[in-house]
Amino acid sequence: MSDHFRSFSFVDRILSDDVGKRIVGEYEVPKSIESFAPSLVSESIGQCAAMSSMRAVDFQFRPVAGIAGAVEFLREVHPGQTLRLEADLAKADEEAVEYDGVALVDGEPVVRLHDCLGPMVPMADFDDPEAVKGRYELLSGEGAESGVFPGVPEFSFEWKEKVAGESGEAEFVIPESAPFFGDHFPRNPVFPGTLLMKVNLALVYELAETLPGEGRWQADGMKDVKLRAFMPPGEVLTLHAEVEEIEGDKAVIYVQSRKGKRRNSGARVLLSRHE
Repeated sequence: MSDHFRSFSFVDRILSDDVGKRIVGEYEVPKSIESFAPSLVSESIGQCAAMSSMRAVDFQFRPVAGIAGAVEFLREVHPGQTLRLEADLAKADEEAVEYDGVALVDGEPVVRLHDCLGPMVPMADFDDPEAVKGRYELLSGEGAESGVFPGVPEFSFEWKEKVAGESGEAEFVIPESAPFFGDHFPRNPVFPGTLLMKVNLALVYELAETLPGEGRWQADGMKDVKLRAFMPPGEVLTLHAEVEEIEGDKAVIYVQSRKGKRRNSGARVLLSRHE
């Protein structure tokens, strides 16, 4: 069975689409998986916005991850819950899509995205335009089969150095193969930026554990999120995290990834400490 639209697709149905302006969709988180990380909720919102932007350019272009001014992690999402996805698009043309978005569960926001920008790339370089158009039509009609997402593998990194309470550097190797590459993207596999976000958050949590004081650190969100380059299968990245601020039960840790000397992502993670 093909992994396309199964292994990394997080919109089951389009409820309404004022093309290029506002789209509302939904996604049922499979009951069979162990968890659904905030980064994947962010991906779900972005994919919903992408659907409207791709329809606006007749599926000749598609957006890729670029910039998010801020991401708020408001509540945990659990397997079996249904996400309502809303995105307001300020721009959707052959150059880029700009949008804000939110995911809600039972009317309560769980993740918010602010000031997002995704550069457009030629659809045919990454996916089959007719297949993506057919997917949009399915989502806008009867909806897609839910519960097919099998989850993503656990990723690991190797610390190369760590200074407690200050900074650390690690190596992360992108898998050579994984089911999600068949969905992201069939013609040009790229490691999803939101999965890099997941890896970076794990790195930040491990560094935060070395900060002084008692209690558990939790990410409240991220700001100044930037993805600068495509990350193909097998690429080796250097991850670097550095404590920028700590005041009481609040902290900011800057995290970035590099390929050699070239930085390809960066973000500030906002943390708070809980008893």
